Amino acid sequence: MKKSATFAAVVVAAVGGFEGYRSSAYLDPVGIPTICFGETKGVKMGMTKTRAECEAMLADSLAEHEAGMEKCLSNHATIPDKPYGAFLSLTYNIGTGAFCGSTVRKRAEAGDLKGACDAIMSWNKATFSASAAIAQRARGETCTKKADGKYLCTMSGLTKRRDAERAMCLEGL
Repeated sequence: MKKSATFAAVVVAAVGGFEGYRSSAYLDPVGIPTICFGETKGVKMGMTKTRAECEAMLADSLAEHEAGMEKCLSNHATIPDKPYGAFLSLTYNIGTGAFCGSTVRKRAEAGDLKGACDAIMSWNKATFSASAAIAQRARGETCTKKADGKYLCTMSGLTKRRDAERAMCLEGL
């Protein structure tokens, strides 16, 4: 990471805490094979990793996401540490492409950091099949039918994560 070592440790701890640690591959709430601290790239069911392997994967993946985020956020060097860390955590979770096309990035690049922090909250949903949406509704989540017949549903875990990312972001302003 291009910020200080202390900052890097804070971001790694935050993302690791949000994602949680699992040494064996599992299916995330939308059915994607996942391992370690939310890693999905190249993961196959049945795969296992040691804690050290998972920590190395997290560091490598954060560096990759940071590089992608910085490519589309031209003013990244001027963004204070805490908003930067919140944006990196969001990028790690939603992917570089989604971050680069987001209102979060657009507002940050326009200099509206408070608006960018607030826009983090819109990323608390995931897409589900009709049957999975029924289960989401049973958990108290709100679902909206999309044009493709799938459902966009809130996820309480993502809402909590976004609340924490937004708070981190606003703390740095």
